[in-house]
Amino acid sequence: MKKLLIYIGIASALLQAGCTKNFEEINTDPTQTGADNYDPNYLLTSAQYMFSSQGYNISLFTSMWAQTMASTSSLSSNYLSNADKYVPSSGTPDYQARLWNNNYGQSDQFWTGAGSLVYEAANLTADDASKSNLNAICKILKVLFLQQVTDVYGDIPYSQALQGKAGVNQPVYDKQQDVYNSMLKDLEAAIGQLSASGGAVSGDLYYKGDVTKWKKFGYSLMLRLAMRLTKVDAATAKTWAEKAVTGGTFAGVADDAFIATQNSTGHDNAQARVYNTDIYQTRWSKTFIDYLRANNDPRLGVIAEVPADGLAANQTASPGVTTAAVQLGLPNGYDLNGGPTDVTHAPGYPGGTGTGANATPIGKYSRPRTSLYANRSGNIFVLTYAETELMLAEAAARGWSVGGTALVHYRNGVSAALQSLAVLGADGAISAATADAYALAHPLNITSLDASLKQINEQYWATTGAFFLYVETWINWKRSGYPVLTPVNYQGNFSNGTIPRRQPYPPIEATLNKANYNDAVSRIGTGDNWTSRVWWDK
Repeated sequence: MKKLLIYIGIASALLQAGCTKNFEEINTDPTQTGADNYDPNYLLTSAQYMFSSQGYNISLFTSMWAQTMASTSSLSSNYLSNADKYVPSSGTPDYQARLWNNNYGQSDQFWTGAGSLVYEAANLTADDASKSNLNAICKILKVLFLQQVTDVYGDIPYSQALQGKAGVNQPVYDKQQDVYNSMLKDLEAAIGQLSASGGAVSGDLYYKGDVTKWKKFGYSLMLRLAMRLTKVDAATAKTWAEKAVTGGTFAGVADDAFIATQNSTGHDNAQARVYNTDIYQTRWSKTFIDYLRANNDPRLGVIAEVPADGLAANQTASPGVTTAAVQLGLPNGYDLNGGPTDVTHAPGYPGGTGTGANATPIGKYSRPRTSLYANRSGNIFVLTYAETELMLAEAAARGWSVGGTALVHYRNGVSAALQSLAVLGADGAISAATADAYALAHPLNITSLDASLKQINEQYWATTGAFFLYVETWINWKRSGYPVLTPVNYQGNFSNGTIPRRQPYPPIEATLNKANYNDAVSRIGTGDNWTSRVWWDK
């Protein structure tokens, strides 16, 4: 028995030694990686793609709230296409969360949202001088992503946002004013960090790591933040707008930020995908087409087409007719239900097209040109020189020191709005000579500030609408009030017959972050609904 116990003891010791020798190496999954050997450039790439290709957010409600687009769909089960009627549907709660999840934590394409990705990349590179530029770019993008969130929802988590890894699972909602003050300071610091000695950036889809262009992007984004504050804090808006100009905003269309997608690799243009398959009853709106026609705008014969075959259910069946004279916008608020709001009752209804299975009542209305907007391997705009120059035109009209006159900035913005369409494809190309001539022949009205603001912001509306930057189109419409739009008062709408001013918080927030959610809602005078206004929306 004594010998047996000795043998057992020896065997036990050998077994323990065997189990602990090279334990870490043996039990490390070779297909996984850790922070020490993971390249954070990959996080940057994923974040940029996710933010820029958020098709559901770009192509849905906001495009029709701002009335650059219109739809005849009223399907309660299809939350992708009843947007211009402000009608609730089975997907409405999900839609309320999409932009929030995409820019914060979890998107429908990745388990981690765009904001979380750049936040983690910034943490991984915080003490690495060789990745200082990557760190700065990620901080700039965090501001880009969360500005969109706060402009859509109002008060949001910012100071404690994106810190779930550190155990902050119920972040406080900061007041939007505090969010803006923090974003401006964070942006300034990040831009100042960019340098020629800050290391190469290999995962950048916008500028391929070009630090000079990133500085321009940062200052152009700063200008956009500043202009949001014009009605609620003009002094702060002026200070930061002038600081952005001193730093150096975009200088030409070559500075436009966009990404190129590639459907063959599975990284497609989500807005084109949604446009192709989910909202086939969508057309350019009457308001939008009428605006282009009234101004004899060259874009009318470039970005719009009347379907040649009238196949509403198949956007890419064949190229349409692009002749400017035949373009016709679809009025907002109509359907195909046969009742009083059926599109056949719309003023000036042109009649349908096709016969039998190919018959469609909306075949004569203009759709976005398929060669430009239905390409799943197409380019997606993020922030452009045209937008920047139009914002500078407004700043100059207000008397701020932004280098140049309102007349010059407006002319630059209009010309750039036409030239930048070439990014969408060869069919979108408008020559610099044509664009410049058009801008010169349609100068800014400077007889009064109101006249200037109206013209500048109507042009901004048309420009971002043509770029498919629909969230930005709606947000700037809220800020400026231009163009003056007629709301749709469709039966059963969720906004009392008014154009929505904000998006309610994701319903799950009331459960997962109840105390902070309730605190934020208590600060909204009219409640967590579609008609309440964010802080700067006066």
